[in-house]
Amino acid sequence: MKVLANDGISESGKIYLEKAGFEVLNTKVAQEQLANFINENAIDALLVRSATEVNKGLIDKCTSLKLIGRGGVGMDNIAVEYAKAKGVHVINTPDASSSSVAELVFAHLYGGVRYLYDANRNMPLEGDSKFKQLKKAYAQGIELRGKTLGIIGFGRIGQEVAKLALGVGMKVVFTDHHEEERLIEISFFDGQKVKFQFQNNTLEDVLRTADFISIHVPSQNDYVIGASEFEQMKDGVGIINASRGGTLDEVALVSALGSGKVGFAGLDVFESEPNPEIRVLMHPNISLTPHIGASTKEAQDRIGLELATQITTLLN
Repeated sequence: MKVLANDGISESGKIYLEKAGFEVLNTKVAQEQLANFINENAIDALLVRSATEVNKGLIDKCTSLKLIGRGGVGMDNIAVEYAKAKGVHVINTPDASSSSVAELVFAHLYGGVRYLYDANRNMPLEGDSKFKQLKKAYAQGIELRGKTLGIIGFGRIGQEVAKLALGVGMKVVFTDHHEEERLIEISFFDGQKVKFQFQNNTLEDVLRTADFISIHVPSQNDYVIGASEFEQMKDGVGIINASRGGTLDEVALVSALGSGKVGFAGLDVFESEPNPEIRVLMHPNISLTPHIGASTKEAQDRIGLELATQITTLLN
């Protein structure tokens, strides 16, 4: 059987599949050529990430497909129910990248409270001539310990963010449409474990009480955070979006940054991705990464192996 890893697969996942008798093609095929390539090569399984769209038209054209795999959590780029109705397996890797995304959230948070997003821009330009002025400008940082982190969306990634926040010494509040309460267990290097019980809050309560807010929701039809939500937040709040572009109103964000309602933002995803707006990219109070939440070596290994084991189970 043939597997096309159109958006790539880790070497460990590739080796696993090859040992199980699969032929793995790592060719990157353009969207408009994908159906022809799949049919000409009799591809049985198509693996994608966010870059490739698997819509109804592609599924109809590619009758050889038995499985579609998404290396990651969200599957907004796949016509999941349509594929299943056609008898095609659809799989993803919901657990593999959670801790990697959570760590990126805290990279943005730590960078935000110590102005690293701005210092890293200005030090190369003026560090040799305005060292004392820059030192004074960045000397008003704050600590995360003792502050309240509000988490919007308390699925796997939201819970991993909560674990890191608890380890830092933060208070955690969350809001979620599907969770009324949640027991979080934190495991330490020596085998010790600590458990924390959390209750769901309204979105309004989270916005009102949080010093920092992190968004972890799937793709939405409308903004989760817009102008009215910003108005409910504390002055100087920090906000991180490492979930999906379009969940946060970037126009309203820029306005809130300008008024001081928002102190800083960290964005890993963007409304107009892969062509983010220049006013967002150039804003001095926004920390930026190019959708790399799940892009660590460890996460990619876990994703590849998780996909590989599911494929061998379902197709062998």
